Amino acid sequence: MHTHDRLAPDPFAPASLGPLTLRNRIIKSATFEGVTPQGLVTDALIAYHRRPAAGGVGMTTLAYCAVAPEGRTERRQIWMRREALPGLRRLTDAVHDEGAAVSAQLGHAGPVADARSNRLPALAPCRFLSPLGMRMTKAATPVDIDRVTRAHATAARLAVESGFDAVELHFGHNYLASSFLSRRLNRRDDAYGGSLANRAKVALGIARAVRDEVGDRIAITAKLNMDDGVPGGFWLDESLQVARWLQDDGTVDALELTAGSSLLNPMYLFRGDAPLAEFAAVFPQPMRLGVRLAGGRFLRAYPYEEAFLLPCARQFRAELSLPLILLGGISRRETVTRAMAEGFEYVAMARALLREPDLVNRMAEDAGARSLCIHCNKCMPTIYSGTRCPLVTAPLTAGADTAVPDAP
Repeated sequence: MHTHDRLAPDPFAPASLGPLTLRNRIIKSATFEGVTPQGLVTDALIAYHRRPAAGGVGMTTLAYCAVAPEGRTERRQIWMRREALPGLRRLTDAVHDEGAAVSAQLGHAGPVADARSNRLPALAPCRFLSPLGMRMTKAATPVDIDRVTRAHATAARLAVESGFDAVELHFGHNYLASSFLSRRLNRRDDAYGGSLANRAKVALGIARAVRDEVGDRIAITAKLNMDDGVPGGFWLDESLQVARWLQDDGTVDALELTAGSSLLNPMYLFRGDAPLAEFAAVFPQPMRLGVRLAGGRFLRAYPYEEAFLLPCARQFRAELSLPLILLGGISRRETVTRAMAEGFEYVAMARALLREPDLVNRMAEDAGARSLCIHCNKCMPTIYSGTRCPLVTAPLTAGADTAVPDAP
């Protein structure tokens, strides 16, 4: 058992993350920005990350950098290749100029990829009809798994060359590694199915390949589902074991604990209102009518509570010595302080920073500071036109295709 007998650290003082020193313990979590129409860095993307960097975060996270073309949730996302490097270097330089560190979220969307948009089959543990691209997925072969594993290592090396301080490996939300972890989605009878040890091979193998590739040149974190939020999916007891294996392997410097399925139950991560009318408005007919009529089955509303993932995350904190990043509805300074007191090394924020990019600076100055975010989730549909808080910000640019990546 892991006990915290030290004084809670000051969340606004410098802190170590693997080989990296952050100026504070607050991270801007990865939220798809919707401003990369050519799959390359744009001025709007740089401005998106410069704002929270200038506003005081210790580190911002670029989302979402696919490791292979078919691993994009849709075709207008960045995928890690040489052509992307000059723009990525401009982005990391801009964030560093504001005094913050910057991480690249690396992953493969697996069954969450829109095969129609990518014009490539979506990989999954098994063949099934994806509700996102309305195409059959392709069951990943061992050759596919080896290729994707190597692609994560290559992408991490490109991140180092681009000036990133860290990479975040996406093992959540039923993206590829997460879909292998799920009993519901993984019904294989080979070496990658059945037992938890088999279902965890993809995630553990990716983490090992990335660590072997980059060593301790940059920090490595992983975003791991505690709970898929779907019947028969990956759940807490199995997630704790996978977290222990990652800890024992020494492949990651911290875990960011998350929940929900972009494929089957996305609102489980966000909580708060489900903005059906706003989502419907971004789709053409007849999809618009379909979202209005049936969207409630996919976008279920869950009550918002401050720090809503904390009860589950506490169980990981009790069992692990690995540094943990607390995510999920953190919008008050007192919550940040409580997370530190309970032994979490970092907190991650998203929606609150869309509403107020300077929130961290405000929190550092005012013990009573709290976000103005009302958790209406109307930021979620803006992923198609430049992710923003629509209550305060106009569109940044004409944005991405109709897909369901990780919204804020």
